[in-house]
Amino acid sequence: MTKPKVLIADKMDPNAAKIFEDRGCDVDVITGKTPEELIAIIGQYDGLAIRSSTKVTAEILDAATNLKVIGRAGIGVDNVDIPYASSKGVVVMNTPFGNSITTAEHAIALMFALARQIPEANAQTQQGLWPKNGFMGVEVTGKVLGLIGAGNIGSIVASRALGLKMKVVAYDPFLTPERAVEMGVEKVDLEQLLERADFITLHTPLTDETRNILNRDRLAKAKKGVRIVNCARGGLIDEVALKEALDSGHVAGAALDVFAVEPAKESPLFGTPNFICTPHLGASTTEAQVNVALQVAEQMSDFLLTGGVTNALNMPSLSAEEAPKLKPYMALAEKLGSLVSQLAHGNLTEITIERSGAAAELNGKPIEGAVLAGFMRHYSDTVNMVNAPYLAKERGLQVRSVRYEHEGVYHTLLRVTVATSQGPRSVAGTLFGENAPRLVEIFGIGIEADLDGHMLYVVNQDAPGFIGRMGSLMGEAGINIGTFHLGRREAGGEAVLLLSVDQRIPADVIDKASKIEGVKVVKALSF
Repeated sequence: MTKPKVLIADKMDPNAAKIFEDRGCDVDVITGKTPEELIAIIGQYDGLAIRSSTKVTAEILDAATNLKVIGRAGIGVDNVDIPYASSKGVVVMNTPFGNSITTAEHAIALMFALARQIPEANAQTQQGLWPKNGFMGVEVTGKVLGLIGAGNIGSIVASRALGLKMKVVAYDPFLTPERAVEMGVEKVDLEQLLERADFITLHTPLTDETRNILNRDRLAKAKKGVRIVNCARGGLIDEVALKEALDSGHVAGAALDVFAVEPAKESPLFGTPNFICTPHLGASTTEAQVNVALQVAEQMSDFLLTGGVTNALNMPSLSAEEAPKLKPYMALAEKLGSLVSQLAHGNLTEITIERSGAAAELNGKPIEGAVLAGFMRHYSDTVNMVNAPYLAKERGLQVRSVRYEHEGVYHTLLRVTVATSQGPRSVAGTLFGENAPRLVEIFGIGIEADLDGHMLYVVNQDAPGFIGRMGSLMGEAGINIGTFHLGRREAGGEAVLLLSVDQRIPADVIDKASKIEGVKVVKALSF
């Protein structure tokens, strides 16, 4: 087996390269390359590990003909064209938890710096001014901290703030009441947070919904004398509006570690009294830099060697422990998706994926991705589990996923159904011996068959002599038959034949098969 080859394109802890090597990957550490230089070499690599310096553009992705995964050692992936990577079938991972504590601690540090005006006091003291009476701070004890975003970093900030005897309120559309109780915070809407918070910290990604979440109107609604900290993403605060609020005194202080444009060589906030800034240092501790480098190496190695998917931004997570158990299900799912795609006709607008019995207990997202990969393979020759959902969406295909915990005839079952102009068309399959995919139903007719290689699908009227005539036709054409798989609705009724053969069936043979008495449908299949 050829070892996966990984390029580390940005400076990171040397132990990352050692992890790749110890896990069984070949690794090159080549940093500081220009885009043109990277384009010239990227085609030989299966994995690309980066930090923030390397920009993974469409041009680089076009040249990365063997690339399977990009790992960003850190949280932000602004330097990766994720939609284009997805269209190319490349998994994009980050390490969202490696610098969580570091970023949370930086937010707390900036909150204290604002509360006690530490940077200004330090500067004047070092100038020999001894400004003891010039600075009057505030305590944080007993104050209300408002969290905008209560995810991983926000929850760490909350725990530290509670330890400081602060009252914590949180606005996050995804925060459940149960999780709020667990965190020890009060769940509020944004208007309530603005009215009540003495300090506000932001811990949310930058999206169309969160861009300028603290704009001029919302800053005006904030409690007078509020102090604001942002160690999350630049662009969450309208910087011009924040300067106006600082100048007016409505906002007592602000501390930013991130800016809308970085590096921030200039800003309307620079030089404003009661404003503190740092150059995106949230993740800049020795521990965090080591953690994210080691994590990205472990995640990428898992993916390249075992199929495990952790912290991917464009496909479902699949742990290294789950991967072996799900592998046969994903093989079955891909074959069923391929089969229904090859057999169903017309403008297919909806696909339903059902899991029952043991299959219902598994992670459904990878199974769904495998079905779509098989289904979309007949529309694109570069499809895989990563880009299949995007290709399906482009075609306007609606995807539904259903699970049934009860067992039916089979201990475990997958069913794939597409909506057609003639009504729903469904195929189903199971696993024999826990790992052998097997078709068990096609369009309502029970039939047991392996789906592999070249096959011939025939719908015919059940009648004596049909099998002999079909066998004779294959023999005359010099086509060796591997297996016959038969099923029918009832004696003398509609029947299905799945014939596996050793070679692709020529068009003229298919034409002759269609003319055999009783034949309704003939179609060549490939898997």
